[in-house]
Parts: sequence; structure tokens; C-alpha cells
Amino acid sequence: MDIIVEPKGWLIAGSTHYRCSLGRAGIVTDKREGDGATPSGVFPLRRLLFRQTRISDPKTKLPRQALEKYDGWCDSPADPQYNQLIKLPYDASAESLWRSDHLYDLIVVLGYNDDPIQPGRGSAIFLHCAPANYAPTEGCIALSTEDLLDLVVDCSQDDRLIVPHIN
Repeated sequence: MDIIVEPKGWLIAGSTHYRCSLGRAGIVTDKREGDGATPSGVFPLRRLLFRQTRISDPKTKLPRQALEKYDGWCDSPADPQYNQLIKLPYDASAESLWRSDHLYDLIVVLGYNDDPIQPGRGSAIFLHCAPANYAPTEGCIALSTEDLLDLVVDCSQDDRLIVPHIN
């Protein structure tokens, strides 16, 4: 299944449309760490991470992994673990995946800048939960928790997320 992101804030999966938020800097073809932009491209769905204390058993065909309290994601371009899951505390800059704001209760890890990893090209580009007001993200694509739960039911590693380049 192709999952298509519309620049105006909609994600389309088959015949279903979901409201979504995108990076605060819009969609770019030349993603850089910290630019606040959503990268354009075609990205495989790698796996689903979930906070089991809030969502006990999300249904999906993706590989699933429950988050642990000290899970993080390295966002330091100079570090060998850049754009990878790590354990906190960590010597280099890293984002905690165990958040109080519910944004990372469900995370679909996208195959962005991971094969091979290119330092500085952007990290932690996820499909995750949106806040109630659909505020812009730091570069991810975010849906309501209910919509994301609905979407991942039919998702597998054969699916891909398409973020078209806009002029």
C-alpha cells in the first residue's frame, strides 16, 4: 500500500483520508538536521514502537517493539549511533522517546536516512501521534492517536510512505 502525504495536511491510505501535521518548515528535498522540515521522498515503514503503559496491544503487521523508559534516538550527526535507537543517558545529543505529552505513544519508524545513514541529513523522521491542535512537527508526520491506530492495522514492511516534492 502506498500512503501519500498531501502538502496541505492530509495523509491518504487507500480511500481513507487522515488529517496530519507536517514539519514547521514545510516539505524539502534537501533535509538537514534541525531544519524543522519534512523530507520529500518515498520511505519504507520499518517498525512500530509503542508505549505499552498507554497503548497495550496495537494491531499491525509491522514488527512491533514496546518502548522502555530510557529509550532515545540519537540526533548528533558526529556520533556513530546517529539516527538510531539508543539508551539514555547517552554521551551525545539524543531525544527521549518516553514523553509525557503522548506524541510518541505510537511511532512508525520510517526508512529515512538509514540505508546508509548520512550524518547531518536528518534523524528521527517518524510517523507519530499529533497534539490536539495539530501543531507543526520538527519534521515528522503526525496523526491523531486514533487515526494512527487505525492506519497501522493494515500496515506492513511492504508499504511505503510517499511525501511528494512541491515546487
